Amino acid sequence: MADLFDSSDPAPTEGGGPRPLADRLRPARLDEVIGQEQVLGPESPLGVMLASGTLSSIVFWGPPGVGKTTIARLLADATELHFVQISAIFTGVPELRKVFEAAKHRHANGQGTLLFVDEIHRFNKAQQDGFLPHMEDGTILLVGATTENPSFELNAALLSRAQVLVLDRLGLADLERLAQRAEKLLDRTLPLDGHAREALLEMADGDGRALLNLIEQVMAWRGLEGKLSTDQLTHRLMRRAAQYDKSGDGHYNLISALHKSVRGSDPDAALYWFARMLDAGEDPRFLARRLTRMAVEDIGLADPQAQAVCIDSWQTYERLGSPEGELALANALVYLALAPKSNGTYVAYKAARAAAKKTGSLMPPKHILNAPTRLMKDQGYGSGYAYDHDAEDGFSGQDYFPEDMGRQRFYSPVERGFERDLKKRVEYFDRLRRERGD
Repeated sequence: MADLFDSSDPAPTEGGGPRPLADRLRPARLDEVIGQEQVLGPESPLGVMLASGTLSSIVFWGPPGVGKTTIARLLADATELHFVQISAIFTGVPELRKVFEAAKHRHANGQGTLLFVDEIHRFNKAQQDGFLPHMEDGTILLVGATTENPSFELNAALLSRAQVLVLDRLGLADLERLAQRAEKLLDRTLPLDGHAREALLEMADGDGRALLNLIEQVMAWRGLEGKLSTDQLTHRLMRRAAQYDKSGDGHYNLISALHKSVRGSDPDAALYWFARMLDAGEDPRFLARRLTRMAVEDIGLADPQAQAVCIDSWQTYERLGSPEGELALANALVYLALAPKSNGTYVAYKAARAAAKKTGSLMPPKHILNAPTRLMKDQGYGSGYAYDHDAEDGFSGQDYFPEDMGRQRFYSPVERGFERDLKKRVEYFDRLRRERGD
């Protein structure tokens, strides 16, 4: 009788059901894990811990499909701990109590428990606090996994008892090794030419599990003649959406990359991150707002026109909508990237705010106070005020700071763009003050 499953079909389990390729290729030892040398290498945190036999609680932080669950399971094998896996999405307080009770029973009988908690950031503060006593008395060794920044999502108390290890998205070389491993298991090569093979790896977007799922789809295609081109592949496969969460780390990482590319005067990098965010579904209005912020924060008076360019492009987007209006935002983006940069006003504003907070309620000098009543005139309000327009050069040179504070210097314009001219004006007025003995 012919084999019901050829090499491209999911292999049957003992009960007869199919096993996905990702499950069949799951590493059996830590040295079989692809990538993550910064965590698994001999001199890495985990390598040192395993060599010394002193494994501590850990939180794995990284994108999907990079090996968080696999490494946790293999750590249990390497340390002979009982492996228990739960998900914060589906586990409530009653289930947690049962997990802890079972771990206590094992602990009393000399068996340790490695508790792997997937999506640990989804537990609330009280639930996270519930792990602490069991971590401290050795009932469990906690290994958590999260795709979100632990600094924001996990309690400080829990983080102080666990080491955060960052897992990176898989590079193309790592994904190629994974593809070769899949081909060896299936005893077939992917029916793709060189460019299509590279396109398939890129579709996985650094996610090993996603790549194996894509490979499983491709291997299941029947009746192929020759190798598929990139166009044929992309026609058959829906491109995987990039990892992006408008309220999570992906959002803040990409907007940070966009902002710093503009600040670094790199229009090409700025356009790339701009396109990445739009492709991932970011609201163009959010980007318009951030561009305007860049204009006032990083360009400022070095190019006063930059802010107007941003507002105009924002209004143009509102009139045209997508996708045409996004080109107006792209125009503003390139303008900002190539504009002269200055944070002079930004720095001056922060310094002035700090000084205002420090000096509290100091009164303005009396000579610049209005005196609408006789009593106020008798108190010296307005006495000695020099009306600047009466001066020959339109500048009196008087001091306008509180008397107990003295003159301060907050704003220091840079030698770039329009601020070069402003710097000349600042120096001009400084010279006049010195000449008039201020």
